[in-house]
Amino acid sequence: MRIFDPHIHMTSRTTDDYEAMYSAGVRAVVEPAFWLGQPRTNPGSFLDYFDGLVGWERFRAARFGIRHHCALALNPKEANDPRCADVLDVLPRYLAKDGVVAVGEIGFDSMTAAEEEAFARQLDMAVAADLPVLVHTPHRDKAAGTRRTLDLVAASGIAPERVLVDHLNETTVDIVAASGCWMGFSIYPDTKMDEYRMVRILAEHGLDRILVNSAADWGRSDPLKTARTGRAMLDHGFDSDDVDRVLWRNPVEFFGQSGRLLLDDVAPDTGATFAGNSVLRGGGE
Repeated sequence: MRIFDPHIHMTSRTTDDYEAMYSAGVRAVVEPAFWLGQPRTNPGSFLDYFDGLVGWERFRAARFGIRHHCALALNPKEANDPRCADVLDVLPRYLAKDGVVAVGEIGFDSMTAAEEEAFARQLDMAVAADLPVLVHTPHRDKAAGTRRTLDLVAASGIAPERVLVDHLNETTVDIVAASGCWMGFSIYPDTKMDEYRMVRILAEHGLDRILVNSAADWGRSDPLKTARTGRAMLDHGFDSDDVDRVLWRNPVEFFGQSGRLLLDDVAPDTGATFAGNSVLRGGGE
């Protein structure tokens, strides 16, 4: 199978993960900007992070045969920290860079006023930059957060087909489906969704406007959960075209709205360098 993981945080992963992902069929990813675990204390640390996503990480992925794209934003959790708010003043110039295919992750973490203000402002930026958006729904009060998310999306004037509402589950899928927005599901080892629940949702709701991702990051997560979902689909009776639609064609359709996807094959090459650095260590250097 060929796989496009539409939400994965490769900055937190190793080159072993890239190799395993390539072997499993992953050929493209989108990496949304997110909270790194250690709070950032000023806009400059965001800018270095953004530079890494459009530079080094894109280079590193290509060395292992995977096309890397990113979504940039002030994430909901750090929208509550006034030390970080000024990054919104410089974000628009980053949204114009190659490889940036969406604004994200934006949305809610704790559903505060500061989060709502940053969310609305970045929805406006997405409209101005003609980019789709990737929206994070809160881990707590998910149904209420999803409903408020859809209210703000509607108020912004952005077309719903340019909005991906992520981290959904059985309690929120219906309201997002009715909105016309795309539906995103994160498949995790212990929390969020698993591949078997995902298959049941696909069987009940169909394949339209649905994206499946691993959302793998620095916590307990698995960058091969997309492949595992594909195999679970086949075991359930879906055919290979259904799997290709969910794991490849759907993310291509959504993020293709940016006009910036690069999906041509890239030959694995661990010997190339970026700013004088390679991905090799030990005797390979």
